[in-house]
Amino acid sequence: MTATGSKAQRRQVWTVVELIRWTTGYLEEKGFEDARLQVERLLAHVLRCDRVGLYLQFDRPLTPEELGSFKTLLKRRLAHEPLQYVLGECEFRGLRLKVDRRALIPRPETEQLVDVCLNLFAGKAPARVLDVGTGSGNIVLALAPEWPQTEFVAVDVSPGALELATENATALGLESRVRFLQADVFANEFPRRVGGEFGLVVSNPPYVRPDEWPTLQPEITQYEPKEALVSEPDGLRFYRRLAELAPQLISGDGWLVVEVGDSQAADVRAIFQTKGFAEVTVHRDLAGRDRVVAGRR
Repeated sequence: MTATGSKAQRRQVWTVVELIRWTTGYLEEKGFEDARLQVERLLAHVLRCDRVGLYLQFDRPLTPEELGSFKTLLKRRLAHEPLQYVLGECEFRGLRLKVDRRALIPRPETEQLVDVCLNLFAGKAPARVLDVGTGSGNIVLALAPEWPQTEFVAVDVSPGALELATENATALGLESRVRFLQADVFANEFPRRVGGEFGLVVSNPPYVRPDEWPTLQPEITQYEPKEALVSEPDGLRFYRRLAELAPQLISGDGWLVVEVGDSQAADVRAIFQTKGFAEVTVHRDLAGRDRVVAGRR
């Protein structure tokens, strides 16, 4: 492998199992967690199979072209580019989504946000849903198949993110179900721009404090869009704005449901209560952290 400068790099033929074992050890030496999983996902991507498929062809030699493609992807990961960006895709609630640097990578924690929305409307789907800060479109595209009669509007301030979300909607056959709009939630015309009231407003907004940004992993700070993560000055600006706009955005008994960062749930709940929300509830993710705040008008 060219990444090492060792005797190993002079090898001409690598089998699947040899490449997995050697590269796993190399990534572990470099401090990467879940090294074998990452190596297997990279190699499965190159060989166009799943990880089980790798185990069914452990002794197969790689062609020079396959080895070259693997090296290219490995170099990107060694530079701390997120695995999802290297692969160009991620999974979210069973959906395979295209991801790149135009938008934040969907996190497993955000699946809990979708679950809370579905549970709140278990008896009857909302007529209209607004997704604020849609990014890759993961939230709205997970909700749309569950509520086939609902009208969905998804907004983002970033043209690139909206392009990516539209590409994902088209790939999933949901392009006719969601109207994507470029809009700034802090603009005075935002309520008019999105067009009327909604039974559900859902958002995974930027909530990282500026002082937290330098402490995050290089996978985040070097590659993911900062504007999708950081909220001046204290990480709570978007929650205040959404709560402020609630009378113009949310129908009489509708819901505002948001994802929150660690240790923010109490502050966001207080913001909602100050703005007159009832039935304000906090929901934990699978790791036991307060992750979602929901409030009803």
